[in-house]
Amino acid sequence: MKLEGLIAAVHTPLHDDCTVNYKQVPALAAHLANQQVCGVFVGGTTGESQSLTTSERMKLFNAWGIAAKDNGQTFIAHVGHNSLPDAQALVRAAHDSGADAISAMAPTFFKPADAEALCDWFVELTRPAPGMPFYFYDIPPMSGVTINTQEFLELAEERLPALAGIKYSNPDDKLLQSCVRHNGGSANILYGIDERYLHGLSEGCPGAVGSTFNFAAPLYRRINAAFERGAIDAAESEQDRSAKMIRMFKERDYIPTAKAVMTLAGLDCGPVRPPLMHLSPAQVDTLRRDLDAMGFFDWAVD
Repeated sequence: MKLEGLIAAVHTPLHDDCTVNYKQVPALAAHLANQQVCGVFVGGTTGESQSLTTSERMKLFNAWGIAAKDNGQTFIAHVGHNSLPDAQALVRAAHDSGADAISAMAPTFFKPADAEALCDWFVELTRPAPGMPFYFYDIPPMSGVTINTQEFLELAEERLPALAGIKYSNPDDKLLQSCVRHNGGSANILYGIDERYLHGLSEGCPGAVGSTFNFAAPLYRRINAAFERGAIDAAESEQDRSAKMIRMFKERDYIPTAKAVMTLAGLDCGPVRPPLMHLSPAQVDTLRRDLDAMGFFDWAVD
């Protein structure tokens, strides 16, 4: 499997009481299709997976299996969990829902010590569906797990034959270069840092997984188009808009802010689940004014 283009790290729609709003998934899939987003990464960080029950995540896979197929989207199901039986149940659910691939971050409490231990974990995790394409979700700022990802690729060539690549949300640029060049570029490296999307393109990443692709896909399409035609100044100018937007989100609280932006962009995904804190109406009004001041609704939303 070799994925390319924009893959949205989708939000999990919630009702006002913070129960999962599965009925909103088809609308979200259609919205992304209209934005020319070619794939979805379901139940990751943006999807608040660590705040959902295993049963909720399994039902979410079922909803996305239908919606993604209806909209011609590649569906990657995040199955990472601190409990091996729960992770394996998620793998089975992803397989049964028709997911095109699975992905998992490292365990976040009892952490693997090195690349070999992580590979051992993923061999067990993927055992219920060993033939499904698998992407290691490398996100040390959130997982707290820092390993040599290029060493992991070497080990996985023999021990994890279904490994397709890496969802690379790791700030280590030298390690990124090693992963992209590993074994003649055999691994599908999907870049996962939206504010540096252009850097991922320049390093040879054919695709990217991002949370801001949910509402600002036109911006990233322009970055990609400018990069492909060699207009680097134009690409950098557009990327600067992304960086300023994301910096503003982080100054508030990133995921609650990004989810509120979805509503402002025309698709209500509801609140965030505690312990995340939903933005108040006054905070949303301030957010809207700040977005308008930076021209967001002109250059990010079709």
